Amino acid sequence: MFDLNGKTALVTGGGRGLGLEIAKALARAGAWTVINGRNRQNLEEARARLARDGIETGIAPGDITRDADAIVAAAVEKTGGLDILLHAVGERDRRGTEAMEPHEFAALLNTDLTAAYAMARAALPHLRRSAAGRLIFVTSIAAFAARAGDPAYTAAKGGLSALTRSLAVELGADNLTVNAIAPGWFATETNAHLAADPALTAFVDMRIPLKRWGRPEEIAPAAVFLASPAASFVNGITLTVDGGMTVQM
Repeated sequence: MFDLNGKTALVTGGGRGLGLEIAKALARAGAWTVINGRNRQNLEEARARLARDGIETGIAPGDITRDADAIVAAAVEKTGGLDILLHAVGERDRRGTEAMEPHEFAALLNTDLTAAYAMARAALPHLRRSAAGRLIFVTSIAAFAARAGDPAYTAAKGGLSALTRSLAVELGADNLTVNAIAPGWFATETNAHLAADPALTAFVDMRIPLKRWGRPEEIAPAAVFLASPAASFVNGITLTVDGGMTVQM
């Protein structure tokens, strides 16, 4: 039920971090997978890393904030169709309300929310043609829990979770499911310096029942599940993968 053989997938933000782990997992489950990112060299390096593990992938470079149609077209040209769009791009600007100008707030929303809508819209005709299309967003536990000094990211991720529900209702009649994954604290390459910070380690021990950071590869099974036949009747949810952080008082 978790077999993706014969399926095609596009993973935005697939050149590093959680996106790369997800792309690797989808490919290992059998999907012919294309990874997207802004930097072609980074994508080539990621493809080479995957190839050393025996995983073949395609690349579709492009900026999701302006190239959504072209990115999807490039992926479809390589795969012949599209069954799964997994959108894993996200940026963060940890400045409080008085430090962030309205146009800067809008710019982050454009990257983290509006571009997700644009990618979904561009992929929709192809996903509709799939026998069982899957649209999966990577949001964050910031979708439903907030920290001080992080208004733009929190608003964007909350909006992305709401967009997930809205599209699930709108597109269900097309046999197309729309879900999201909300990661907690993961020790990716990007935030390895944070994972090594003793003060943050103490925070993690206090706030996360499992008392550790998530390992990047631990996000991947959630993506495979939502993309697979096993999740054929799962629609409109945000699946939290955070070690229990958001349920602990």
